[in-house]
Amino acid sequence: MDPASTQLSRLKMRLFINFFALSAFLVGLVGSAFAQDHSIPFLNLEAEKEKWVEEAYLSLSLEEKIAQLIMIPVYSNKDKVHIDSVSNLVKRYRIGGMIFFQGGPVRQAQMINRFQQESKVPLMISIDGEWGLAMRLDSTLRFPFQMALGAVRNDSLIYEMGREIARQSKRAGLHVNFAPVVDINNNPANPVIGFRSFGEDKERVSKKGVAYMSGMQDEMVLASAKHFPGHGDTNVDSHYGLPVIHFSKERLHELELYPFRKLMEQGLGSVMVAHMHIPVYDNTPNLASTLSKSVVTGLLKEEMGYEGLVFTDALNMQGVASYYEPGVVDVKALLAGNDMLLNTMDVPATITEVKKAIESGDITGEELDRRVLKVLKAKAWLGLDNWEPINTSSLVSDLNAPYARHLSRQLAAASLTVLKNKDSVLPLKNLDTRRTASVALGSATLTSFQQGLDRYQRLDHFYLPKDADRNKLVNLLNGLEGYDRIVIGVHGVSLRAGSDRFGITPEMNLLLKELNNTKEVVICVFGNVYALNELVDLPQSAAVIAAYQETADTQDLVSQLVFGGIGATGTLPVALSSVFPLGAGMELEGGIRVSYGMPESVGVRSEQLAGIDSLVQLAIRERATPGAQVLIAKGGRIFFHKAYGHHNYELAREVSIDDLYDLASITKISTALAALMHLQGEGKFDENETLGHYLPMARGTNKESLVYRDILTHQAGLTAWISFWQATQRKNGRFRWYTFKQDSSLRFPARVADKLYIHRKYGDKIYREIMDSKVDPSQGYVYSDLSFILAPKVVESITGMDMEFYLRSNIYQPLGADGLTFNPYRVFPATQIVPTEYDSLFRRQLLHGTVHDEGAAMLGGISGHAGLFGSANELSKLMHLYLNDGRYGGESLIKPGVVRKFSKCVFCETSGNFRALGFDRPSRPGDPNGNAAASAPVTSFGHSGFTGTYIWIDPENELVYVFLSNRVHPTRENRKLYQLNIRTGILEEVYQALKANGLYKSGN
Repeated sequence: MDPASTQLSRLKMRLFINFFALSAFLVGLVGSAFAQDHSIPFLNLEAEKEKWVEEAYLSLSLEEKIAQLIMIPVYSNKDKVHIDSVSNLVKRYRIGGMIFFQGGPVRQAQMINRFQQESKVPLMISIDGEWGLAMRLDSTLRFPFQMALGAVRNDSLIYEMGREIARQSKRAGLHVNFAPVVDINNNPANPVIGFRSFGEDKERVSKKGVAYMSGMQDEMVLASAKHFPGHGDTNVDSHYGLPVIHFSKERLHELELYPFRKLMEQGLGSVMVAHMHIPVYDNTPNLASTLSKSVVTGLLKEEMGYEGLVFTDALNMQGVASYYEPGVVDVKALLAGNDMLLNTMDVPATITEVKKAIESGDITGEELDRRVLKVLKAKAWLGLDNWEPINTSSLVSDLNAPYARHLSRQLAAASLTVLKNKDSVLPLKNLDTRRTASVALGSATLTSFQQGLDRYQRLDHFYLPKDADRNKLVNLLNGLEGYDRIVIGVHGVSLRAGSDRFGITPEMNLLLKELNNTKEVVICVFGNVYALNELVDLPQSAAVIAAYQETADTQDLVSQLVFGGIGATGTLPVALSSVFPLGAGMELEGGIRVSYGMPESVGVRSEQLAGIDSLVQLAIRERATPGAQVLIAKGGRIFFHKAYGHHNYELAREVSIDDLYDLASITKISTALAALMHLQGEGKFDENETLGHYLPMARGTNKESLVYRDILTHQAGLTAWISFWQATQRKNGRFRWYTFKQDSSLRFPARVADKLYIHRKYGDKIYREIMDSKVDPSQGYVYSDLSFILAPKVVESITGMDMEFYLRSNIYQPLGADGLTFNPYRVFPATQIVPTEYDSLFRRQLLHGTVHDEGAAMLGGISGHAGLFGSANELSKLMHLYLNDGRYGGESLIKPGVVRKFSKCVFCETSGNFRALGFDRPSRPGDPNGNAAASAPVTSFGHSGFTGTYIWIDPENELVYVFLSNRVHPTRENRKLYQLNIRTGILEEVYQALKANGLYKSGN
């Protein structure tokens, strides 16, 4: 083309663009009843982008202009033949874009990079990502279904989800997300929309649709409202047939079109037109709305004044494909007024048919140009005027960022809907007096929901799979006879409406009816909310929770809701019945027990805690310990909970977060001190009284007048420790005959280790030896085990019951901390118990399931100074009781003020003894080599254990920290855990993260 011709073409181009803008303005005036408050984002571009549009337009031939309106389907999980065929269409026909379906993000990104480099004009890449990229791509993050979002009261969360989905889309090289669905699902039998809709209320659908759309478009990804003019009240899936809409124009404008209008007013970038037959607008037989000029041009563009991009729904769906051949259906869609042809199945045929339509005058060149310009403007706004290849490095991790996972969990939690809560059964209380079981309906194996429940209380679990017959039902009912409270999870619910009643079987209904007659039933339905209608006896249950979908996160969150870790604010987005109408949903307060979340849930970024992993891995690498558990909570929310390494250096078994460790001296504050604080709350113990006052065996000895305040602060002058086990051996190393036997009997009942049982009265000898030991108050502070060894006898003397029973009845069971136990071999499998030391001197074996401490072992494994086993999770419940000054689970288990008093430093100002009443306090505040983290406030307290355990409580920052390890494996001589400052170093990492986010409180 010569320069003069080029200049003339550019002049014509500018005149046409001006005419295009004026036409759009006039169309807007025609549709003044639907006038927009916000302009469509790509219609007003800056000069540089307008220049790119002009140059791109001028570079196109007629065939290439037609191709700009074509989007083909592409899959990243198909073979090279498919990839090459797509490449050929890009290079040969210069298509305008593509929609990606199933595959993976890296493979897809590699394909996009290739196709973009081969394309003359950058391609517009789109995806159906209604609930995020995971709708189509593996290895990506799933957000809640729109029906779940319809239950969320806080629309700002949905806006933030839109932004995050857009960020992920851009990172993956995508420009258009065909979302949100703004169909009003007022037909429960709808087979294609259902859970994809925000609900049946037009205002709710509109507000949430605007929030989703605005979030995406604020991050420069084009939203697309679908399925115009509204697919919610149909009973035919347009993928397989042509739904017919027999509504009046008044009904359509009042209801179905309402959300589209609201989104258009806020600057909606694009609309997808559905395949439906709407006689009131076009009574041509079997003509889909997508192919109707009356619907697309007349209603959408002229009457409603819509100026954005108009996409067809997929042109290979049977709603249109069963009536017209490829190419023919495409040109009909263009004639109707659509701008972009989605899923064109025969590109050359489509180009040929459109050229015929232009030649015949059915489509003018100006009309074609107007649509091409609109597409190019959208491409410029999307940044395709400056396209750069997708960086595939760290793509998967970027698409699974912790913040996004946290946001997804926030949305799921906000959707949870409590529909019934008779007599405030939720959150569950009285854990010590009510026998509770769980039942999984629709599952034959342990579910994530049941695992979540076990974090709060160890329950017995039962199952009724979908194929269960009446015999299995009867057996299940018999098995549940001894329980008075049943928590039911309904699993495997069908997502779509159909003939299977959403997967609810008659046996499930029979079970629910029988249980409602005799038990207190809490029922949680995971999946399509319409399934609740199929559970006939549901309204008779004590509590009902709708969870909308079945994911690991949702099951986790519902288990927290059941026990009061989190609350509930969701409301029903659809009407289920007169009992459960639209908008039903009770607000339930959470926080009565711990909850479980991510670092982001307490205002810390996950990456800011990477140092914790590094420190534990350092400990494992340096063989300071073979494995560990780490748990950290803030404000009652456990935001970090991990297991590391293995049970031993043979690497045979990995550590699980449910495994039990020997807690060693943490036993002191978890048993003896817990009992004494509880007794003080009852007015039965006073730290100003003497040991002799409470313990008869101390009377008449040098310990009678020892004051408990001095005893608990380790300055009473007691001997540090006594090696009781040495008195059991002869000089040749053999045990004395009256001490141990290999087999248990009435005389030798207590297990000290495997095949080693101690005489039933040997404990009396230990107590006498303590009573005979020296007392020297002049020595000042000396850490001693002896008073804690005596503590069970003190508790027994005060209460008349043994300490283990007293603790279990008054503290552990009400806490739901059944996993805190002495002698775990009695109730837990060996595989769940982490071994400690190979004892080469006394027991001459690997200690596994019996206590490491020799004295505690010789007392039958039960003592106040050592012997308790537990996981970090179970121990954290007790530590939260202490953090909350004796309150947990809605109950005051220790009288208010008692823990606060016991955790204060007693003699700091007078003697330099830094200890509280039984608890450790920072011995050298600010010193990284001290017993506490350098940033731990002076008001914080805790304890450590010889086996490598450590807990710390910080009331200023509301922190609970638990570190469990078996650093004594295989020998206690290994002191690397201390030398490396692993335990306090981990907590310091948390403090540094709090400081970085302005969350740290020094307490000064």
